[in-house]
Amino acid sequence: MNPIILKVAIAEPNTMLRLGLEAMLKKLSGYKVQTLDITDSIDQVIDQLSLQGVDILFVNPLISGLSLSPSYTPDRHIRVVALLDSHIDSSFLKGYDDSILISDSMERLSEILDKLLSVESGEAGLESQALTTREKEIVVCVVKGMTNKQIADSLFLSIHTVITHRRNIAKKLEIHSTSGLTIYAIVNKLVELNEISQ
Repeated sequence: MNPIILKVAIAEPNTMLRLGLEAMLKKLSGYKVQTLDITDSIDQVIDQLSLQGVDILFVNPLISGLSLSPSYTPDRHIRVVALLDSHIDSSFLKGYDDSILISDSMERLSEILDKLLSVESGEAGLESQALTTREKEIVVCVVKGMTNKQIADSLFLSIHTVITHRRNIAKKLEIHSTSGLTIYAIVNKLVELNEISQ
């Protein structure tokens, strides 16, 4: 199975916490995680998120001067997770997509990633034009001429899940043909032209 490539930014000034979270993320099966450390101001955070194409931002909401929510991010598809050392009032976390305690397990971390990246999680997303990492993988498979069954086998999904992903991709992009998806994939650099002609 090809791992899901995930770009994660971590805004946490404590080096031990930051490195610990990085280590946990890199041990998760099914994901290939690339991390970006952020230790400065909110301006730097926004610039780096935009430049690096980050999928998920873990942020310590108690960092002085850094009160970050999805409305601050340059790309609406970036998911923001609060990194906490203790439970805090849920009203404080309204701008965040989720939260995790530094004492939480690998399983909890995996659940959060799965939820944030899943089309079927019920989270807002269809109104956003940005595709999830899994949806991008499926677009690439479709463009390469794979059937639903081949995609399901390749990505270790059920055929029903593949069909659901394809339906959501069509709704998000308003593209209902393979040729349209091919153009989208080339323009967005999901595939190279020579990969399609094979």
